[in-house]
Amino acid sequence: MAKVILTHEVTGLGEAGDVIEVKDGYARNYLVPRKLATLWTKGAERQIEAMRKARRARALASTEDAQHAATRLSGLTVGVPVRAGATGRLFGTVTTADIVAAVVAAGGPKLDKRRVEIGTRIKTLGQYTVSVRLHESVTAKFELNVYAG
Repeated sequence: MAKVILTHEVTGLGEAGDVIEVKDGYARNYLVPRKLATLWTKGAERQIEAMRKARRARALASTEDAQHAATRLSGLTVGVPVRAGATGRLFGTVTTADIVAAVVAAGGPKLDKRRVEIGTRIKTLGQYTVSVRLHESVTAKFELNVYAG
């Protein structure tokens, strides 16, 4: 087991500044190369405390902002035009970046594409429910309409 410090939020593991233990291969082959985590050292403890202090300061203001963004998203129906075949199957998939761009175009708030959660890959035309983690305690859902365009 390897002890690492998360530098970014990773779904299922924790937030930036958390010290966690993961399997050696997961740390070496996934977390560290993608700069999602750094290996834990004694000298990194000061860095961890600075991250935690900054996170606590942002948490109070961001909760109110997240609630406001969630109310804006709750009644929103977002449309994404895609290229599709005659059977309704897409040429490619709808990505989280496509969804974020469509939300902004529909008058919604700017979102972080890493916080957009799609249940399964979107490969066909139709209606989908998309979830967005705006804050650790605030999640918003909205309707996504994928249509041929």
